[in-house]
Amino acid sequence: MKKKVLGALLVAASVASLASCKSRPDSWKVDNSGDVFHIYAWNEEFKGFFEKYATDEKKAGLDKYHVDGVEVKWTIVPSSDGQYQNALDLALKANATAKAEDKVDMFLAEADYIKKYADSDLTQEITQLGVENFKNIYKYTEEAASSEDGWVKGVSFQCCPSALIYNRVVAKDLWGTDDPAEVSKKLDSWEKFDKVAEEAKAKGYYMTACEAETYRVFSNNAKSAWVDEDGNVEIPAVVEQWMEQSEKYVEKGYTVAADVWSADKVANIKADANNTLCCFGPAWYYNFCMGDSKAGDWGVVEGPMAHFWGGTWLMAPTGSDNTDLVAKTMNAFINDEEVCTNLIKNEGQFTNNQKVNADVANSADYAGNAFLGGQNDTKMFLELAKDIKFQNTTIYDQLCNEGIQQYYREYLTGAVTKDKAIDNFYKYIKEKYPNLNVPQ
Repeated sequence: MKKKVLGALLVAASVASLASCKSRPDSWKVDNSGDVFHIYAWNEEFKGFFEKYATDEKKAGLDKYHVDGVEVKWTIVPSSDGQYQNALDLALKANATAKAEDKVDMFLAEADYIKKYADSDLTQEITQLGVENFKNIYKYTEEAASSEDGWVKGVSFQCCPSALIYNRVVAKDLWGTDDPAEVSKKLDSWEKFDKVAEEAKAKGYYMTACEAETYRVFSNNAKSAWVDEDGNVEIPAVVEQWMEQSEKYVEKGYTVAADVWSADKVANIKADANNTLCCFGPAWYYNFCMGDSKAGDWGVVEGPMAHFWGGTWLMAPTGSDNTDLVAKTMNAFINDEEVCTNLIKNEGQFTNNQKVNADVANSADYAGNAFLGGQNDTKMFLELAKDIKFQNTTIYDQLCNEGIQQYYREYLTGAVTKDKAIDNFYKYIKEKYPNLNVPQ
């Protein structure tokens, strides 16, 4: 970014081969006529990084950020219950004929529904815009943003291997040490995890901040999708395992029944609470979502099951009139080594640039992650990222993942029977997606 000229970029061989034998839709156009660079997102995480590392130097008295003199406009819509997708869908469908200042130039998408937009004719392939160097990104992030016929529709600025986040104060009380190597030995299987949960309970601690903390550990190891190719909805076997664990942990008092983003959960990890041993999440989780916790009180280990969670992709809609800025932004967050290094050192991110991640992780002057008490989480994630596979996903995953947790929690809190909770979940999915088939 910062007016740099990125080096000559080589088109990935697969994309080049594809482009040579396929014609591009007429709706895919390079257009740099816009006076407003309009970005859609569901929260302000990337907005903060963008304003810090990808905009012009802020001028005295300037209220709005600019890129190459073009004003930047944000539309932020909450993600829950599909609100963001619904608002974005309406905007994208109107993009071709929208007023210049209302056109969506770039939007963010996450793993639970990225395929919906990658396979849509409302997004365009990005190599034509000047995003062509994919040599350092993690392959799964390219696959996730690619359409079924192979067009690459976006890039992620982060890679998201996920880990067990443990409270150092609680660990010291339980075992006399908070050393990650020693903690890892205690928590590297579900059998050990259950044993420690009993031990923690006996000393007055919760094992997890809420039952939802372990959800993504299970769900991201699914061997089957939520929805099969015939439109039939079925709860994956690993999600049923999570349901069994949740019931057991709530019943035994190892955790509380609460949403992962709820006030009840946050109360268990806030600064100096020190009443909970574990959370689970990737770098974005503890650096962006655990702000009420005390820096230095937490560490990370792989935990009982390798997994990944989420990720944020930057995508290019058809109808954009600032395609040069779309490309410039995408290139900056995957290829500009200064930007990517700052994301690690200043923001605690694990980036989508394998070279930069390795360089920082092995650098003698890297002080580690301040939130984790100086632990080098980047080095640990280098290994975990090697095994990430983007598979068994559907365009329905966000509401399936949110819905099963929401409705099963009604059973965990005693509001309904287990059968009623599951029935309510299926009714919810059928209401949201009438085209799907749910068990009767």
